[in-house]
This record gives sequence, C-alpha cells and structure tokens, in this order.
Amino acid sequence: MLLYKFTMNLINWLLEGDVSIQYQTYRDLLYIDKPELQKLISLEGYGKRILDLQNDNLHWGLRYYQPKWISSHYTLLELRRLNILPNDNIDKLLDYILSNHVTESKGVSCSKKIEQPDICVDGMALNFFCYFKVEEERLKSIIDYVISQQMNDGGFNCRLERSGAKHSSLHSTVSLIEGLNSYIEGGYKYRLDELIKIRKECIEFILIHRLYKSDRTGNVINKSFLMLSYPPRWKYDILRALVAIMDSGTKYDERMQDAIDVLYKKRRKDGTWPVQAKHPGEVHFDMEKTGESSRWNTLRVLRVLKYFSR
Repeated sequence: MLLYKFTMNLINWLLEGDVSIQYQTYRDLLYIDKPELQKLISLEGYGKRILDLQNDNLHWGLRYYQPKWISSHYTLLELRRLNILPNDNIDKLLDYILSNHVTESKGVSCSKKIEQPDICVDGMALNFFCYFKVEEERLKSIIDYVISQQMNDGGFNCRLERSGAKHSSLHSTVSLIEGLNSYIEGGYKYRLDELIKIRKECIEFILIHRLYKSDRTGNVINKSFLMLSYPPRWKYDILRALVAIMDSGTKYDERMQDAIDVLYKKRRKDGTWPVQAKHPGEVHFDMEKTGESSRWNTLRVLRVLKYFSR
C-alpha cells in the first residue's frame, strides 16, 4: 500500500510536467490513451518551442547534420521522443532529407563534405523516418545498407567502414535497435524477417555485456555508460539500452539485473531519478538541469521497472 501511494505521488509529479511527459505518463504508466494531450504537444511546452525554432528553409540549425545538437537530424529525433504529431513542415523537411541525403549504396549521408557513412546516423534517422510514416519505398536503400553493416558479433559499429572495426559498439548498436523498433512497430514489410533477426542479435550483443561490462573481464567498459542523461543524443547509457530493449518486446533476462540494480541505487530519497550528464554542444534550450530531479529519466526508469517486473 505504501509503495502504491509513493508511486502515485511520483505519477502526480510527472503529470505536473510538460504536456509530452503527461501524455507518455498516461499512456505508458497508467495505460490511458489521451489523444487530446498528444495534439497539444505541438501547441505548447517543449514541442511548440522547438517547432517555433524551425528556419524558413525548413531546417533547424544550419543544415541536416550541422551543428550538433540543433541540426535538423537531432531536432527531428527529439521531436520523435516527444511523440509530437507530424505537420506539413516536418513532412516537407523529411522529403528534402530523403531526396538529398539518402544514397543508394551507403544509407544516410550527413553532408556532401563527409564521404564516409555513419551507421549510427542511419539508425537514428530510421527511428524518426518510421515514426513520421515515411513511405516504405523510400527506406529500402537505408534498410539494404543497414543489413550490409551488421558485424559478426551481432551488433554494429560506425567505424567499420572508416577504420575496419573488429568489434561492435554499444553506441551504434543501441541506435540501430531504436531504429528497427520504429520500423517494425510501424508496420513496414521490406526485408522484415531479416530485420527482426538482426534486432534480436543486437539485443543479445548488449546482454552478453550485461549492458555495460566487458564480455571478457567483467569490468565496466566506460563509467559514462552508468550516467543518466537526457536527451541521450547518439550516446549509449544503460537506461537508454533498457528502454530500447523494452520497446522491442523482449522479456526480462537475468543479464539485465546488474544494470537494473544500478538504476535502483540512483533513485533519490524523494523517489525521483536525476539528470547526471549533459552531452556538450549547442542546444535549443535545456529541458532540465543537470544534477536535479528529472521527469524524463524518472518516467523512463519507471517504465523499465514496471515492464521488467511483470
């Protein structure tokens, strides 16, 4: 009974936040559909503030991928995380990106000046392309490229073509899981069976590492993987990984437990979780302050704990 009351206090706190957080709290924690709230994401709060920053040429920042984190690429990714509804300007920008930044053989191109492709960018782009319901035909070259880039250990690494990487990257792999989640959930069919298999192998790659440990020594790979951030951008952390695995429909696996235990230890006395890390770079605005209680991270952790405890 005390746990229920405590949880409801947290939910009430979440419902005092931005409308996008309200919408996802109702949907993901209370299982109540609130389409009227989703419509408001474009009209107030974080969503409206971001939409108001779109340039006359439809881009955010200078162009598709410059500068981080205010470029069109990362802004579209953030709008997708807000669960904003599409609009004419977003659709027109997506059409421009697909027409000018997608190649037949190397997926999504960051810039004409950057010759080497980046599989992380393909994963992130696939995430927002599919969320905004881009036509399947326009995604086929991206899918072909993604499939060609899977490594023997099951994951992905953006340095495969740049420098001949031999081992997958957690950063790259989690971006691909998120993109494949959006593709599969979106009802796309092209090479679907292959992508379902690839997603499963990507998740296994992360689980082999118990989300943050060397599969050889058991040591922590990088302490930054244990820091909770929002927005995560392209960078890996255990909460981002658990959310991506959860969204794939994967059931609890004992190899997740170390990371889940870390999340429990990060809970504050008031039951919230903080923002612990901010990735350097220019931003449109800060949604939350580093070091303070985070509605975004609290919502995401509660989703994870609720799902994997079932």
